[in-house]
Amino acid sequence: MQVMEWLLDGDPSIRWQVMRDLIGEPDEMVATERARVATEGWGARLLAQQQADGGWSDVEEPKMFVETPDGSATHALVLLRDMGLDPASEQAQRSVALVRDKITFYEGNQPFFTGEVEPCINGNVVASGAYFGQDVQGVVTRLLGEQLDDGGWNCEAERGSTRSSFHTTICVLGGLLEYERATGGSAETAAARLRGQEYLLERRLFRSLSTGEVIDPDWTLFSFPYGWHYDVLRGLDYLRSAEVEPDDRITEAIELVVNNRSDDDRWPLQNPYPDELPFDMERADQPSRWNTLRAMRVLNWAGRGG
Repeated sequence: MQVMEWLLDGDPSIRWQVMRDLIGEPDEMVATERARVATEGWGARLLAQQQADGGWSDVEEPKMFVETPDGSATHALVLLRDMGLDPASEQAQRSVALVRDKITFYEGNQPFFTGEVEPCINGNVVASGAYFGQDVQGVVTRLLGEQLDDGGWNCEAERGSTRSSFHTTICVLGGLLEYERATGGSAETAAARLRGQEYLLERRLFRSLSTGEVIDPDWTLFSFPYGWHYDVLRGLDYLRSAEVEPDDRITEAIELVVNNRSDDDRWPLQNPYPDELPFDMERADQPSRWNTLRAMRVLNWAGRGG
């Protein structure tokens, strides 16, 4: 109860997800709390930082976020989606309209929701676009044609890579899942997403298929916001959200989540990415409500909660 009370003492973007995913409050209570994301706390603060050109490039701390409007919008929309900003809210519609009408990608001068050349970015564009009610069918079609033989995706494929990237694959998977939720998807999107999930699961979410070694030690550390970056908790939270049936291929990853828990039953912010932060929500090496929320719901999904 102490941890739950601590979570509920946090930002509205945390509270409504705790109420939905950990406590099981009635839908109307969850919706009321979720509505506060647009007007209070981190969500309102991020919305207020949007510029007239649609981007977030001139934020409070210039070192944060990439400096181009298209790049900052990509990061900001991912974060607003993770916060659970209601797409039907006046604030969301106004913000997304600015992105849609004002921003073009610097490569190809294409409107934002038609995507660009890198599948990691396009995966996030699909996720945000589908969530906020934009037409991203063209980007989805492109992503389906870019899936590699091993089941994943890689931004380096256009430069000759034939092996998938966890970073790119998790972005695309999140996009396809959001697209299926928004539109119903198709047999093609479902098949591509299932192949991408298998790519992660075959590698136990963080190990080389050929050697069994940990691919990147940073993936065993939990970050938020994550932007385009992969880590084990992000992978597991995707599988939970996609309602994948847990099997023995996630066992080691779940043990990693358990072992990353601090003595106070909270999970710290272990590896923040400064370029993903519009402002400091949480501090490195301190208890993180974002990581604690996500870790607890992952453990519940895997049957390790309580």
